[in-house]
Amino acid sequence: MGEKLDIIAIGEGLVELSTENNLKDAECLQKYYGGDVLATAVAAKRSGSKVGFITKLGDDAFKDYLLESWKNEGLDVSNVTLTNERNGLYLIARPTYSQKEFAYYRKKIAPTKLSVDDILPEYIENSKMIYTSGITQSLSVSAREAVRKSFELAHELGVQTAYDPNFIPEISSADDAKEYFDEVIQNTDILFMSTKRDFQLLGIESIDSAIKFLWDKGVSVAVVKSSRDNGYYTGYNGNISFTEFYTHDVIDTTCSGDAFNGGFLHAVLHGYNSIEATRFASIVAGLQAKGIGAIKSIPYAEEVNLILKGE
Repeated sequence: MGEKLDIIAIGEGLVELSTENNLKDAECLQKYYGGDVLATAVAAKRSGSKVGFITKLGDDAFKDYLLESWKNEGLDVSNVTLTNERNGLYLIARPTYSQKEFAYYRKKIAPTKLSVDDILPEYIENSKMIYTSGITQSLSVSAREAVRKSFELAHELGVQTAYDPNFIPEISSADDAKEYFDEVIQNTDILFMSTKRDFQLLGIESIDSAIKFLWDKGVSVAVVKSSRDNGYYTGYNGNISFTEFYTHDVIDTTCSGDAFNGGFLHAVLHGYNSIEATRFASIVAGLQAKGIGAIKSIPYAEEVNLILKGE
């Protein structure tokens, strides 16, 4: 077994095709790669963490592009395995900041074949943190079982866990998302939530009440992202603190929450307390949202640290 990983991310890797026009009018689409958990993994890696990625890769025309891209990011892909299914794809159009179109092609794709067989105890044990999301659980019954096993195994091995429900109504029903949440919450150390959608799963409107509820469930650190309040609420060790968004001058917020998660996990694993980690992550997310593309615009550590030093 090689050098210990900081984070192992479990999820889907997708092909991203994007345009700054309406999909109806676009004549050219830009190719990149995306996926919510993958965005978190890349954000943590670009921040300076050692990150592994567990997924299934489709044996199609995009196979080499995706795998080489992940390797070039510096991700450990030793637990990425090939399957006969095709790779997933999503299209995103951003004609204006307030106008955005999505089209997902995620049925019967390679990551739906994720299963408990992909969760190797020796790989989990060789890490400090396991991260995944409700999007991964939504892929298939077998992927859902893989997530549950990974969190149970991490708990047994003393490896920390982090989770984001990332509830998207176009992908999962509220009832299904609530079941995904309930299956892992008892083994979750760090939880990320958004007031915009994820609070539907708790049936609680108050941020303070929600964080206290999560503490009672055994969550050590809860971070709530509030677009209404333009900032983050961080609940840790009996205290709740507020951190403003790094910037309001944004172009594209696609996956900015996922980038935040990666920045936060990197920071807490490298000596930052939870409040400091929230500030670090807010800069990661803010810089990411200043550019176009879910992953392409995620910043590197040098840019984030330069801003921190100047504060």
